[in-house]
Amino acid sequence: MNQSCHIACDLGAESGRVILGMLGDGRLTMEEIHRFPNNASRALDSLRWDVLRIFEELKTGLRKIAERKIPVQSVSVDSWGVDYVFVRENQPMLGAPYHYRDLRSDRGYELTLDILTREEIFAETGIQFMPFNTIYQLVADQSENAPLLEAAERFLLIGDYFNWLFSGVPRAERSLASTTQIYNPATGQWSVPLREKLGLRPGLFPEIVPSGTRLGPLLSAVAAEVELPGVEVVATCSHDTGAAVAAVPAEPGGDWAYLSCGTWSLIGVELDKPLIGPGILAQNFTNEVGFGGSIRFLKNIVGLWILQECRRSWEKAGESFTYEDLTRLAGEAEPLRSLINPNAARFLRPDNMPEKILAYCRETGQPGPESPGQYVRAILESLALLYGETMDVMEKLTGRTLRRLHIVGGGSRNQLLDQFAANATGREVIAGPAEATAMGNLLIQAVAMGHLSGLEDLRRVVRASTPVQKFTPASPEIWQSARARFRDLDILT
Repeated sequence: MNQSCHIACDLGAESGRVILGMLGDGRLTMEEIHRFPNNASRALDSLRWDVLRIFEELKTGLRKIAERKIPVQSVSVDSWGVDYVFVRENQPMLGAPYHYRDLRSDRGYELTLDILTREEIFAETGIQFMPFNTIYQLVADQSENAPLLEAAERFLLIGDYFNWLFSGVPRAERSLASTTQIYNPATGQWSVPLREKLGLRPGLFPEIVPSGTRLGPLLSAVAAEVELPGVEVVATCSHDTGAAVAAVPAEPGGDWAYLSCGTWSLIGVELDKPLIGPGILAQNFTNEVGFGGSIRFLKNIVGLWILQECRRSWEKAGESFTYEDLTRLAGEAEPLRSLINPNAARFLRPDNMPEKILAYCRETGQPGPESPGQYVRAILESLALLYGETMDVMEKLTGRTLRRLHIVGGGSRNQLLDQFAANATGREVIAGPAEATAMGNLLIQAVAMGHLSGLEDLRRVVRASTPVQKFTPASPEIWQSARARFRDLDILT
């Protein structure tokens, strides 16, 4: 195999990164070239993304790569789902895009359910109900920002937006489009019935393309600015979870589940076709699109966001901890002392997270955490218990027997969480790669450019390129008792 070089621009809720990948001899090597914070900004009582600053940071990363005089073949951007930017002709944006945690999406959710039933929406999309999904944001814009909606030529989801700024080609990549709850996974197109009933203009919706589509070369002005001529822009899996799941180092077969673990925890299995029905709706599972047309049947649950928010609160109070510090303190804390339901609505919004956890424990008759270590242990143990409950439900819904859990993403580095997950699920946990999203992005580019043949070939490279760690269940009786306590928490949101 000849060596090929590709660039992944990986945008997360906390930070963005530009990563150089080199594929050769059946292995992928990666190097982080540029990292930058990616925090939202509060303005006029709203929460917004500064997308033009992000674009400048991405170009900074590309310029650093250009300085190395390496022949790069392609570049692609992946991001979180649901958020979007309104654009028109050569206008880079019409208004600063909202962050999915902005409260206006709650209003859009209520307005939508005044027009459509949950059953109608789910039958069309098979997507989990979360108030910040794109469909509710668009309805909120239609209600509160009608002039902006009328002026817009189209909306572009975040990863697709940056691919457009690089290539000039406005397209919606399928894995990212599937997060919107206005995409039909059976037809592979935007849902016409939902769009019509909500009165959303057809022209707003960009053309959908499959994962791994070559969009064209870098715009000449961008190529000259970053000094990278002849580089192709590829729509890989523009959704970061889609890219991460592509890079799960699993062997062929259906006895495994994946957990993409970061700010969010996305836990699921790969299917050949969507699984849609009343039982799926009742359990609030989702059918998102993966690489190669696969279906990511999963549940999107709160992840390390709760820990991130606690850390922010402690920093404001003058206590600074690294994540390594917090994990060490959690390892020293009393086991299974305090449990929370991470899916409780109170934990979805920012600010004062330690106070929310303490109040929850008091309301459920538990001793509240008294130190950062106890808080972190409560978060990690509760997440692990939620993983166990979710895997059991997935087995019933899919009819599969799940023997192992692959944890990928940044959260896979947390060995304490990995062990808790093995204990709580009663299954073997295989942790790694931590850089699954970037790996998936880079290797899908390699497929698009003709260096790999498809998903199975891609995963073969992942297995050859990254070590993994394995964790086996421990203390089964103690954790079974904890699971019984955890189930009782469902009554409190």
